Amino acid sequence: MKVLVLNCGSSSIKYQFIDTVQELALAKGMVERIGMSGAVLSHSRYDGDSIRIVAEILDHTMAIEYVLAVMLSKNHGVIESKDDIDAIGHRVVHGGETFSGSVFITDEVIKTLQDNVELAPLHNPPNIKGIQAVTRLLPETPQCGVFDTSFHLTMPAQSYLYGIPYELYKRYKIRKYGFHGTSHRFVSQKAAEAIGKPLSELKIVTAHLGNGCSMAAVDRGNSIDTTMGFTPLEGLLMGTRSGDVDPSVILYIMGKEGLSLSEASTLLNKHSGLIGLSGESSDMREIIAAVNDGNKKAKNAFDIFNYRIRKYVGAYAAAMGGLDALVFTGGIGENSPEVRGEVCKDLEFLGIEIDQQRNANKENLISTDGSRVKVFRIPTNEELVIALDTYEIVKSKQTA
Repeated sequence: MKVLVLNCGSSSIKYQFIDTVQELALAKGMVERIGMSGAVLSHSRYDGDSIRIVAEILDHTMAIEYVLAVMLSKNHGVIESKDDIDAIGHRVVHGGETFSGSVFITDEVIKTLQDNVELAPLHNPPNIKGIQAVTRLLPETPQCGVFDTSFHLTMPAQSYLYGIPYELYKRYKIRKYGFHGTSHRFVSQKAAEAIGKPLSELKIVTAHLGNGCSMAAVDRGNSIDTTMGFTPLEGLLMGTRSGDVDPSVILYIMGKEGLSLSEASTLLNKHSGLIGLSGESSDMREIIAAVNDGNKKAKNAFDIFNYRIRKYVGAYAAAMGGLDALVFTGGIGENSPEVRGEVCKDLEFLGIEIDQQRNANKENLISTDGSRVKVFRIPTNEELVIALDTYEIVKSKQTA
């Protein structure tokens, strides 16, 4: 089956066209600046052919029209007809407590997504726009939704409830949801395959480290805790997000600086984290370069980033009553031996021993042969997860 995977943001659409049999992305690309002047479509094919188109792209429907057109083009395309697209898989950020797995999209599902907009006001509306655009352009093509949150719905109440009046949870569904679920699910399964044991027998900590960062405690295949919470702001220090902070600090700053709710949200989500602490950058590569140049603020940011990850490794090992593997993924997790090395420093008491040469060479297994806990560097592939889930759902519908 050939599945078009769409990740629709407020002003962008990332896409991949995946052959699920070969597990190969036949084409991939991105439309940026939707609704703004000088919108850009960047498209590349599996054989290296690429094209960049600048145009006036007013909305998500027009953006997807451009994607379909370039996929159909004689010089840069990968399909001869729209019928060659067997299904559409959408990345949807928030499924609330309703969706514990990926779903076939129906009018009822769309209504539920709209009901969950309050939980993800920045993400769910463009996700819904993408679904509606495809419905207009490819009305006969089946669509499926794969949720960032669904993998974490196995968390027990002790993990997902906050220490606030229970009535507020019942009234407003205020609880930990967690995100990056498709990534945590994918790399934990890949780690199990590398170890040669069923995922159902293993205790794994996964660390998705990029501009957004989260970790998960995957106990025998189930997420029992994760660092992101009601929103993606909780947990680890991130590129521009603060991560864990005393709630009173926020109230104090709002009072001192006279900030509105919106301004406080912007402060915590856009001007904190690595860039806030370092005053340099939200990019870990630039932070490390600044550290090497003797920048003390950058060193603080680097140390805090790694310390919080290391702290959660210990916490999640305790939560699961043991640890078989630690997995690094995401842009930083996959590409920064400095971060991986610092996170694993002094964790020998947990059975973690890093092979410095393997780590520097960016091998998949970076622990020593004698390490009781296996440590992996595994590139994530969320789009493939979405494509394979879509394939399974559509196939089951067709054979029902």
